[in-house]
Amino acid sequence: MAELKTGIMGKETVKVAKENTASTVGSGLLPVFATPSMIALMEKTASESVAPYLEEGLGTVGTHIDVMHTSATPLGMEIVCQSELIEIDGRRLVFSVVAFDECGEIGKGTHERFIINNEKFLAKAVSKKESKNNKNG
Repeated sequence: MAELKTGIMGKETVKVAKENTASTVGSGLLPVFATPSMIALMEKTASESVAPYLEEGLGTVGTHIDVMHTSATPLGMEIVCQSELIEIDGRRLVFSVVAFDECGEIGKGTHERFIINNEKFLAKAVSKKESKNNKNG
């Protein structure tokens, strides 16, 4: 398995469709690429870029994102997102993320993810529900 190191790049593409517009996801009224959709694409790009470098059973979860969405993109246009792993601090990974449509940059910023053990993380999340049910029961 290759070593996890800064400089790892990611790239993902999506077409603006009704499902990822502001009017559909509830972040606005217009049929343009939604900010939450751009953020999800940035998270996916970063996550998938490092997945091949992680040991089996490990994954990453998003913990922080700081982005600007600077240009609207209408239905039918293609969005390309690029990520670069710029910092590794133990289990904390920091990415530079940028998104473009066919006319230029539409958003950019930084995204932070943490390396987690998938099974332990999910068990902890599920235990919150069980704990809540025990308190109410």
